[in-house]
Amino acid sequence: MNPTPDHGLDGEDVHPLSTKEGWACFVAEETVAPPPLSPADERQLAPAQRAAREREREDYHAQLVIVRTPTIQHVTTIGRKRILLNRRQKSARRGLIVTGPAGTGKTTAITQFGKNYELLARRRGEVAHQALPVVYVTVPPAATPKMLAVELARFIGLPIAPRFSQVDITNRVCDLLSSRGCRLVLIDELHNLDIRTKIGAEASDQIKYLSERIPATFVLAGVDVEGTGLFTGRRGGQIASRYTEVDTHPFPYKTAKDKQSWQSLVTTLEEALQLRAHRPQTLLKLSGYLHERTAGMIGSLSHLVREAALSAILDGTEKITRTSLDDVELDRAVTKPAGRRTASAARRAG
Repeated sequence: MNPTPDHGLDGEDVHPLSTKEGWACFVAEETVAPPPLSPADERQLAPAQRAAREREREDYHAQLVIVRTPTIQHVTTIGRKRILLNRRQKSARRGLIVTGPAGTGKTTAITQFGKNYELLARRRGEVAHQALPVVYVTVPPAATPKMLAVELARFIGLPIAPRFSQVDITNRVCDLLSSRGCRLVLIDELHNLDIRTKIGAEASDQIKYLSERIPATFVLAGVDVEGTGLFTGRRGGQIASRYTEVDTHPFPYKTAKDKQSWQSLVTTLEEALQLRAHRPQTLLKLSGYLHERTAGMIGSLSHLVREAALSAILDGTEKITRTSLDDVELDRAVTKPAGRRTASAARRAG
């Protein structure tokens, strides 16, 4: 059972982040803005060169930059300390649980932490060239203990025969990750595990068992995981005693400090734009509007700015305006809460 890569537009293999190949690409990836060209230089480009440059600009704005939010900083700081704390620990290792509403940056926080840790560890020579210092997997819906072990095997690329039992797969995974120097295990989508059910409880026990067998720090993330019963009962007590909870939330916009933090995020995104006609500080001046449109959700803010930037490239305006931002349709979580209407709906009503 080996992961089958998807194929990108150019026919290249695109591996999921939850495979060692996909993770390696993510760690090595750098967001670099296309070099600016003067209008005269752009006119001198051949049609094929011009098309390639536009594709490069589209790809850049589709990704843009990862804003180093307070959540990312907090997870990175605490996580690094947990790794150091667990370095000589033989059992009962300490970990992190990152939880909060959807769209508040949980996955970004744990993956950026994993990336930063691996880059630092490799730069310091703390891991061998062929080591797997970081593993990233997601919890499948209605996960069983065997399914969790299979997800780890998929990340490694470990062939799994149909005859292998849960114990066989788990032992092979633990032995291989231990020998390959795994020091950080990131488990996302934890809300797919409900320990109030028999299967969910057994899967929770599997995570605990894996954390005992693999000499690594475990970082778990999911949407409002307290509602899954994760911290209740005997099992929940064991988890609560070993994991520090990091709560994520929408950015507030009440105090001067709140507004300054939000404006800093907006400025970071705006300064990364590579649009020919965009006026500096346009988005900064719209900070209040951007907060209202996105309900303070960092994921929605990133979506809004990136899609508006792509629209500016595609329609040739090369700038983001209040009108072009209004035209972006955002996710239901921020457009349809009680008493809230989208900007586009408000315009249609007006």
